[in-house]
Amino acid sequence: MTARDGQLTLRLARDDRDLAAAQRLRYRVFVEELGASGPLVDHQARLEKDVHDALCDHLLLIDPQRDPASLDDVVGVYRLLQGAKLPAGASFYSESEYDLTALRQSGRRLLELGRSCVEPAYRGGTAMLHLWNGLADYTLSNKIEVLFGVASFHGTDLEALAQPLAYLHHNHLAPPPLRVTAIGDQARAMDRMEPEMVDRRAAMLATPALIKAYLRLGGVVGEGAYLDRDFNTTDVCLLIDISQMSEKHRAFYTRKADRPS
Repeated sequence: MTARDGQLTLRLARDDRDLAAAQRLRYRVFVEELGASGPLVDHQARLEKDVHDALCDHLLLIDPQRDPASLDDVVGVYRLLQGAKLPAGASFYSESEYDLTALRQSGRRLLELGRSCVEPAYRGGTAMLHLWNGLADYTLSNKIEVLFGVASFHGTDLEALAQPLAYLHHNHLAPPPLRVTAIGDQARAMDRMEPEMVDRRAAMLATPALIKAYLRLGGVVGEGAYLDRDFNTTDVCLLIDISQMSEKHRAFYTRKADRPS
């Protein structure tokens, strides 16, 4: 998978250098910008590492004007973990926060999305659209049926997040066949106020753009939120059943499947 648009190149990571460049961007965004930490973060090399990296494909958005030797040429990244490629006994990243039994028993072709980020200077333009285009290609070529992964609100102040969490719970809760559930000591209820008390406009204003993008594609959420104190975030598990997408959004994938290579 390789695509070019203007000055940016979109492709999957090919080698250890590419993976390190993805981890360098993740360090710049998650550690330096957002204050995240973690047991495998390499502060000396400025790499945000994770035990799941070796199991995943890494979709990279590259600015070829930057020096690849510096590892700063990757300006956008998505980490992709196919259920079909998960080794026996291995877990998805999300399973540290959610019980995925419903998904694992569904018999569907699963793709876990994670570590999505774009360098600040490239936000607000077409960078995220390029990544979504690459994700659509990947989804089609691998016959994926369900996309899922944790998405985050910055901070762990549940009172400040009561509106958006309650809105998601009351309006976008996953159907039982796909309903995963937050687990462990850091799991928290999302229905923090009654439906009639939820102010939709306030909830949407407090919801990150990436979560709103998933909702527009027909995304739903699992039961409960999870406080990820290493990353200083409140996580929700988002799921997209591609068969349940609206015709408008499914056409986006169809167009990409039918376009000339």
